[in-house]
Amino acid sequence: MARTIIPGQEETHLPAAVEAFQEARSVVAFTGAGISVESGIPDFRSPGGLWTEFPPEEYATLDVFLRDPAKAWRLYRAVGKKLQGKQPNPAHHALVGLEQAGRLDLIVTQNVDGLHQAAGSGAVLEVHGDHRHVQCLRCDWLGPVQPEQRADSGEVPECPECRHPLKPNVVLFGEGVREMEAASEAMRRCDLLLVVGTSAQVYPAAGLPAIVKEHGGLIFEFNQEETTLTRGAAGGGWSWLLGGTGATAVQTDFLFLGPASRTLSLLAEAVLG
Repeated sequence: MARTIIPGQEETHLPAAVEAFQEARSVVAFTGAGISVESGIPDFRSPGGLWTEFPPEEYATLDVFLRDPAKAWRLYRAVGKKLQGKQPNPAHHALVGLEQAGRLDLIVTQNVDGLHQAAGSGAVLEVHGDHRHVQCLRCDWLGPVQPEQRADSGEVPECPECRHPLKPNVVLFGEGVREMEAASEAMRRCDLLLVVGTSAQVYPAAGLPAIVKEHGGLIFEFNQEETTLTRGAAGGGWSWLLGGTGATAVQTDFLFLGPASRTLSLLAEAVLG
């Protein structure tokens, strides 16, 4: 059963969590949409989120882009409006502090908002791509998105090299995720994983925590409420896709309940003194 820590209410298990952190040889963070909510970026999957207006099966698949690029770009531009002007929050900065102190090796993020880099994190793997670039599926050209490409013109930008329609550099359903070999290797090496703002249900990335467990590592979870990960209902069966055994169910060791800006800051301050 996970030992629960609530900032300002129940911190009995904090010393044990800090001791476990201090003893860890390699610490990695795995982040999802929940870490950016306090920056004003809504979780697209939540009620009233972006998927309500733009059903992913209708706008966010590779087949849709290949068939009707303009439709996919309507979703991309809507995402851009949600991200415009957003800034990192204390949770992002807490991870920066741990990295700069040599206590965090890597961030593996499912987010495309770039807020980890904006906060100052240097070692970040974006497994779902990013919203700052556009790519060409024909010739593999990759470049920064231009302001006029974000405008609601209805036009689909073309590749400057081959004139093929450019695609936002985000992973659509039906595409392979990015950097998974490097992420899986990091999970095999690390003995403590910080799971922040994700319920670890979107595969294959959700199989990463199981790899840590399979190698005897600990899971520190930072969420607003308990998840399947907390209760040990998150199976490890998917981890074989990422080089794991697929045999270990995942259960949180320490659960930090509350906004990530408070819970991550609490841990970082305790660890760094």
